[in-house]
Amino acid sequence: MPRHEPVGGVMKVAVFGLGYVGSVTAACLAAAGHEVWGVDVDTAKVEPIAQGHSPVVEPGLDDLVAAGATSGRLHATTDPRLALERADVSLICVGTPSTQAGSTDLTYIKRAVRDIAEAARVVVRPESGFHSIVIRSTVPPGTVDEVVAQVLADVPPPEGLTFGTAMCPEFLREGSGLADFYEPPFVVVGTRTPKVGTALTDLFSFLGVDVQIVDVRTAEALKYACNAFHATKVSFANEMGRIFRHFDVDSREVMKIFVQDTSLNISPYYLKPGFAFGGSCLPKDLRSVLHLARINDTELPLLAGALATNERSVRDVVDRVIAGPGREIALLGLSFKHATDDLRESPNVELAERLIGKGYNLRIYDAIVNPGRLVGANLRHVTSKLPHLQRVLTDDPDAALAGADLAIVAATDRPAVEALLRTPPARTIDLSGRLGADVEALPGYEGVGW
Repeated sequence: MPRHEPVGGVMKVAVFGLGYVGSVTAACLAAAGHEVWGVDVDTAKVEPIAQGHSPVVEPGLDDLVAAGATSGRLHATTDPRLALERADVSLICVGTPSTQAGSTDLTYIKRAVRDIAEAARVVVRPESGFHSIVIRSTVPPGTVDEVVAQVLADVPPPEGLTFGTAMCPEFLREGSGLADFYEPPFVVVGTRTPKVGTALTDLFSFLGVDVQIVDVRTAEALKYACNAFHATKVSFANEMGRIFRHFDVDSREVMKIFVQDTSLNISPYYLKPGFAFGGSCLPKDLRSVLHLARINDTELPLLAGALATNERSVRDVVDRVIAGPGREIALLGLSFKHATDDLRESPNVELAERLIGKGYNLRIYDAIVNPGRLVGANLRHVTSKLPHLQRVLTDDPDAALAGADLAIVAATDRPAVEALLRTPPARTIDLSGRLGADVEALPGYEGVGW
């Protein structure tokens, strides 16, 4: 259990929006010793807190709100001016619902930011002369830089006060909000203002968790990545149940064992943006599962989408090549993964075939692949895709790069990286994301997904 006292000193905090996230946040910060003022336009949320009750149903929250109100550290109001008087930080926890078109409605975000800016012009500023405006709600990347910044440009702070902005996403689940607040998976602050990072590090110091300071857009995107992955996991497990029940398989038992693998199944291993998957197993076995679904009249759109998005990964690189100048291309890395000569269903082989088919002059470097040593299905596959591989393949990365307008890089071995640094072409498309800072600093460098 975290310490319930603010390590960095008591701060006055305004929490805008008193729904599940705002109420839990306000009560927990007050319990940690901070002076907290909740703000909401809805008196049905404000009045319960003023009376020592939670406005939402959340296990344990009613007692925490009562303790906060009794101690005099937790308040609620409909008037932003009361909350902003000498306040150090504003946390915006308002709703960001979907529009009919599926976009995010930022109306409440803009209204809260404007309320803060306008109130700050008429109240006593904090002694520091600095106020942090922090978004906790889930918002699209660019919201702080564009939407929040525009509101603050329209309503600038008064003389003697400076605003700093940040994104600090919350990871609270309804029904376990208190436990999630006190034991977060991480505390992430996206900001370009060091003072804001320091303020939030102090604010959340009682949690005993290192605060990670990142780019604003990284913090905004993180919440979307988390929720999209959670939705994907639910859908994946459901699709496994949908197909395996036709074979008298208890998918609960399958998934119970499945999650015990923390090396690959539940791990960071495959969760790095990069190029398409390939090899002798993943494409084949995914097609097999989809075939089992078809013969049992069962739809598995998530798994079908995995094949479609994999194809899109290859097509996207081809499109980017076509959109740029130059006809001479060096492809560094041909096998589907490092330290193997297995070319079966390698996306790099597919990429090479398509580029050659479109008339590009391709030279390929691979440290391990030797056409003379390929046998069986491996040989048959590459022969069908690249019948003239011997003519375009080299084990010398400098030779592959000589005269190239563009390098497409999957290989991460030292000779490939050093050759790329010695003779960089005008453009480099990185398929791995592991080439190092020196390569990423080259003019014309592009990450495949970053």
